[in-house]
Amino acid sequence: MKSRHYYLLHIQYLGFRFHGWAKQPQVKTVHHMVDRTLHFVFDHDRFKTLGGSRTDAMVSANHFVLELFTKEEIGHEGSFVEKFNINLPSDIKCLAIEKTDSTFNIIQNPKSKEYLYLFSFGEKAHPFSAPFITTIPDKLDVPLMKEGAKVFEGTHEYRAYCKKPKENTTTQRTVNKCELVDNTFYTASFFPTPSYAVVFQSQGFMRNQIRIMMGELFRLGKGEISIDELKNSLSSDFDQHLTHVAPASGLLLNKVSFS
Repeated sequence: MKSRHYYLLHIQYLGFRFHGWAKQPQVKTVHHMVDRTLHFVFDHDRFKTLGGSRTDAMVSANHFVLELFTKEEIGHEGSFVEKFNINLPSDIKCLAIEKTDSTFNIIQNPKSKEYLYLFSFGEKAHPFSAPFITTIPDKLDVPLMKEGAKVFEGTHEYRAYCKKPKENTTTQRTVNKCELVDNTFYTASFFPTPSYAVVFQSQGFMRNQIRIMMGELFRLGKGEISIDELKNSLSSDFDQHLTHVAPASGLLLNKVSFS
C-alpha cells in the first residue's frame, strides 16, 4: 500500500485581486495560485490541498491554514518554504509548514477563527487604503456601535445573517467575541485617522455572516435601526432576511487556531 504524508501549510495573502479562496472556473483564486505553485515546486501533481476556511472575493488573510496531502515526503521543510515563497506571487506568502497525520481533519477538528473588519467614516480615504479598510461616508455613532457589537456575543439564531443557507445548515451559532475597538492592528501612513476594528471570534461563520453583521452595525451607527431591533434580528421568530452586506475589502481572517 502506497504511503501518504500529511502537512499543514500556514499562509497569508492579500485578497484584493482574487475571487476568494475556493477554485472557480475562469477566475483567479488563491487556491488556484497555491496549487499551481505547488505543481511547479514539486514538478508533479501527485498532491491534494484542502482549505480550512473559505474567504470571499477581495477578503484577505493574515493567517490561513490548508492541509496538504502528498505521496512523497517533503524532505527539508525549511528549503520547501523558501522555494515555495520564491515562486508564489507577491501577494501570497507561506509562513510555515507543519507535519500532521491521518487522524487530523482540517474541516472537522475543533478550531477558533478570529476575523477583523476595519473601517472608518467621514472623509473619503486615500485610494491606497482601499484593499484594507471600508470607509463609510455617513457619520457613525461609534459608542452605539460598540454597544451593538456586544449584542452578537453568545449563542443566537443567525438564520437572517446567512446568504442562502442550505436546509441542513445549523444557523444557531455561538460568537465568543464581538468587540469594536480602535484599530491598532494594521497601520499605514495613508490609512484614515481614526480607524476602527471589529474583532469577531467563533468556531466558524456562515457564508456572508460577518459582512451582514457589519452591515447591521453600520445601519445602527447611522441611526437606521435601534439596539432593540438588532436584538430582535437574532431571535428564533425573526422571519426577515437581512440584505445589507458590508463591502468585502474591510474583512480579513486574522488567525486560526486548532484545539
